[in-house]
Amino acid sequence: AVRRGLDLLIDLPFALPTAVSGIALATLYGPRGWFGAPLHELGIDIAYTRAGIEVALVFVSLPFAVRAVEPVLAALPAAREEAAESLGATHLQVLARIVLPALRPALLAAYALAFARALGEYGSVIFIAGNMPGRSEIAPLLIVIRLQEFDEASAAAIGLLMLLGAALCLAALSA
Repeated sequence: AVRRGLDLLIDLPFALPTAVSGIALATLYGPRGWFGAPLHELGIDIAYTRAGIEVALVFVSLPFAVRAVEPVLAALPAAREEAAESLGATHLQVLARIVLPALRPALLAAYALAFARALGEYGSVIFIAGNMPGRSEIAPLLIVIRLQEFDEASAAAIGLLMLLGAALCLAALSA
């Protein structure tokens, strides 16, 4: 039951439209939100800051990372870990010398997928970003602003750079 609940939470961003995710995150982490209000009392603001952008990007990207690593982790033979422990290795040594090296390709793939996904994210971050120039501005918002100013060439240039970045991530992943 706990595993099923965790699976549902991990897959939630796949099911939600990204704009709905952004509105929900801005509401939850806003100064009067369930999570935002107690943090605001401590002087920590999440919504409308760079931290809010990071929360949104983690929310939409985490499922890609988890689903890339999960099958590899499940396929790791427990015998290796047991053998290392029987030879006196600590849990930390088993993690560092057995588990993490075996997970390295999956972790790199997870990072590349999550980064490529986050690079072009619009819906979830547009509502929680503060859009303050040089502090919490996001590239998709810059595209929208350029389009509103009828500067299609600049909007296309920004979009092309984002596309190039995502393509490079995916190319590196398939290499």
